[in-house]
Amino acid sequence: MKVRDVIKMIEDDGWYLVRIKGSHQQYKHPEKLGRVTIAGHPSHDLAPGTLNSILKQSGLKEKKE
Repeated sequence: MKVRDVIKMIEDDGWYLVRIKGSHQQYKHPEKLGRVTIAGHPSHDLAPGTLNSILKQSGLKEKKE
């Protein structure tokens, strides 16, 4: 899955961008605890373990394509 697809998925769930440093973007949710960090440029693919970590942090499930 591409970084841009994951960003769209978490933004659709209500997460908003709070910080960017280099290729790392941090998102925060108005109701959920913690932050989600997404590393990589929008056109890059995410490693499966990194994707699972992001989904776990955000409390989302992966969409099957």
